[in-house]
Amino acid sequence: MVLLPLLTSMLLSSYFHPGSVVDAQRSFTIRNITLSVEPSAEVPRGTNVTIRCTAVVSSSGQEPLNRKYSIYQGSNNIYTKNTITSEDLLYLLPDARVSNTGKYKCAINIEGKNMQSDATKLTVTGLSKPTLHLNKGVVSEGEDVTARCTAPGETGFIFFILDVDSKIIEEKLVNSTEVEFKLRFSSVGYHKVHCTYSVLMMPDSFKSEESNTITVSVKEMSITPVLEIYPQSRIYEGDVLSITCTIRNMAFNPSTAPIYLYLSQGTRLLSSGDTKVNYSTVALAEDPMDFECRLEIGTVAKVTTKMVPVTELFSTPTITMSPTVVFQREDMSLTCNSEKVASERINRENVTYSLEPPNFLLTSTKPGVFSGKTMMYEFNYTCVAQAKGITKYSATLSVKPKVLVSIPKISVVQGRAVLGEPFEILCHSDIGSYPINYTLLWDYEPLNTTTVWLPKEQARFKVTIRRPEEINKFMCEAKNNLKITQDPLSKRLNATVIVPLTEPTLTILPELAEVSEGDQLYLICGTKGSPPVTFKFYRVGDEQPKFTTTSNINHTHYRVNELTKGHGGTYYCEAINQANNVFSERVTVEVQMALWKKALIGGICLVVLSLLVLGCVLYFKSKRGKKEADAELSDKSGKNSSERVERATA
Repeated sequence: MVLLPLLTSMLLSSYFHPGSVVDAQRSFTIRNITLSVEPSAEVPRGTNVTIRCTAVVSSSGQEPLNRKYSIYQGSNNIYTKNTITSEDLLYLLPDARVSNTGKYKCAINIEGKNMQSDATKLTVTGLSKPTLHLNKGVVSEGEDVTARCTAPGETGFIFFILDVDSKIIEEKLVNSTEVEFKLRFSSVGYHKVHCTYSVLMMPDSFKSEESNTITVSVKEMSITPVLEIYPQSRIYEGDVLSITCTIRNMAFNPSTAPIYLYLSQGTRLLSSGDTKVNYSTVALAEDPMDFECRLEIGTVAKVTTKMVPVTELFSTPTITMSPTVVFQREDMSLTCNSEKVASERINRENVTYSLEPPNFLLTSTKPGVFSGKTMMYEFNYTCVAQAKGITKYSATLSVKPKVLVSIPKISVVQGRAVLGEPFEILCHSDIGSYPINYTLLWDYEPLNTTTVWLPKEQARFKVTIRRPEEINKFMCEAKNNLKITQDPLSKRLNATVIVPLTEPTLTILPELAEVSEGDQLYLICGTKGSPPVTFKFYRVGDEQPKFTTTSNINHTHYRVNELTKGHGGTYYCEAINQANNVFSERVTVEVQMALWKKALIGGICLVVLSLLVLGCVLYFKSKRGKKEADAELSDKSGKNSSERVERATA
């Protein structure tokens, strides 16, 4: 009964406090954990920094708890400590450096229960000035120098940079406070050397100031290359050049590195050796006579150059063609000539000329002149001039013989011509070099000329004819060679001539006055012009034609059988051919009543009239009889009255 309230209290405490742990002996909860930086979150280099971790834990019972503290810099665990005391955990950073900059967190573990503080950033400012040391201050060309750069008192990954004359020479990343660089100076003079470093704290880096500057004096080696060329002056094409590349002051070489000599002409290496190089060549004016002697000792290179002026024996030949424009199989001549000749060495007659390919269908008529027939196709010629063992080539001459124009063809552009309307005539030759002059003729008399310069162009002429037979008077003449007097002539133009249609006439059979019901009606449409002709018959008020037909003659008809009153109306026709379409005048057709209907109506009228006359006669006869009866009756009554009067009087 005593344990029940205690167990209930422990369960409620566990339910409402998730950081608590309950067992039969004790219970506890981690209420909070914080991390602070002392003396401040931003300190200068050399400050003694304390990282303080404070945990607030509530527990029951007297027995101390086993606590495990962990300190993190970023994601790295840098310190761990187990303790049973409730005092704050202190982590010391004596003489702090930039490498100590970062975000710190504190974590605690008590019997499997964990809690972690928020991150607090520590910033350490200031880097020590780097120091530079060289093992030599005065060196010769190519001599090695050892440079040592130090970052005093710094820690972490350090990126060192070595500068010579304000240019970065080498870079190294080390986990050390110093680094060594190997230097080799290949240029003579004074060179300023300094170094810097950066401490890497990802994603940031912190750069130091520049180190002390050391001036290095580099002395020139007395050993040099020597270039000698013979002869030394008045060098002509064909002369033999003797070239020597050697070393001066070989005994004063302070370096133990191997020695190499290289003799070059432009980018072409002529020869190489260790102490002396000899080379012979024939002088040519067309090649650049620039020679270089290069001495290499380790990384040191010394160069001397000479330019040799060479006088031409004769100039590069030129090749010309006469005439400048030629046609296939026409006569032509090629002339080779070198304009300049060094008369102090050779005569103009000493220069010989030939063609490449050699004399192909051409023969030499005199020195430098070659004559013959042109080829049927394009051909390339090169002139070769030779004297004193020197050979020179002209630029290649491409001979493109023109092709004579073929007999032209003449046609109508649209394939047909319409009488009285403008149309175009096309003149064309299947073969022939451009430009081509086309002339349109009318019975051998020129009408007009046009020039075609490109294959995509056409020679078109606009004309008009008044009679169909005039179409055969046109011809074409083509010309592309002014030397030919008889130019090719086409055949006479043969093309279809379309005669436009005249206004059609619409004829009605039978005569309009005789058109009656039951008859056959013929509408005849006729015109003049080129067939085929399409005829259309219309009645005013109808959307579609009543009848359509195409005929190879100039007239046709439309027949209506068994006429009725409904066939009456206004009619007209349309005639169409390839030139135009025309309409007739309108004709009104009135369908008369049939003769038997007229006779029947007349008969009926006669019968009705006879009946009316008979009725009238009978009527008048009946009237007359009645009047006579009334008169007799009146006479009888008068007599009776008189008798009564007479009797009364009596």
